[in-house]
Amino acid sequence: MNEDIQGYLLELINPATDQVRELEEYAHFHNVPIMESTAIDFLLKQIMIHQPKRILEIGTAIGYSAIRMLEASPEAEIITIERDKQRYEEAVRFIKESQKSEQVDVRFGDALEVLEELQQDKESFDFIFIDAAKGKYRDFFDLAHPLLQKGGWLVTDNVLFRGYVKDEETAPKRYRNMVKKIRAYNQFLSAHPEYITSILPIGDGVMISYKKD
Repeated sequence: MNEDIQGYLLELINPATDQVRELEEYAHFHNVPIMESTAIDFLLKQIMIHQPKRILEIGTAIGYSAIRMLEASPEAEIITIERDKQRYEEAVRFIKESQKSEQVDVRFGDALEVLEELQQDKESFDFIFIDAAKGKYRDFFDLAHPLLQKGGWLVTDNVLFRGYVKDEETAPKRYRNMVKKIRAYNQFLSAHPEYITSILPIGDGVMISYKKD
C-alpha cells in the first residue's frame, strides 16, 4: 500500500489507551510480532459489529490481540493458544494486569494438540482468529473448522506475507516453502464451498471468512 495512504489511514484510527500503547512499546522493544495498526483496527471493527460471545485465538504472543478483542466485545470469552513458554507467561501476566483473567483462558501447548482437545471437549466458537505459524495455516484450519459455528467468522492474519505471495520465486529462499503454503491456503479457503472469503490488503494481508448457515 502507498505509504501516504497508509499514513492517512493511521490518522483515522482512534487513539489507543495507555495500556495498549505500553503493550505496543513492549512488543516493539522485545521484537514480538503483533498485528499492524490498520489490521488490528479492522479486526476490532469486525468484532464490534458481530459481538461474538466465544472467541478462539490461535497464537497468543503476549496477549495483545486478546486484550484488544475484549475492548471490542467486553462480554466475550476467549480461549487463546500459545506454544512459546516465555510468551505464554508474558501473556498471562499482561492479561492479569488488564483484569481480564476471568474472561481469557490462555492455553499453553502446541496449537494442533490443543485444537484436538477442544474438539474432544465439544467446544464451539462464533469467532476464530488465526495468527500463528504461517506454514501451518491449513493444518490449523482443518482442526478449527469443526469448532466454528455456522454463521461464525474466521479471520487469518499475514496472508499476503510482505507481498511475496504474488510470486513465491521473488521471496528469499528461506521463506519460499512457507509462501507456497500460504498461497495454497489462500486458494483453498477462497474456493471453499462452506465459506465466503475475502482478502484485504491491509497490514500484512487479512483474510476474513464467513461460515455459511
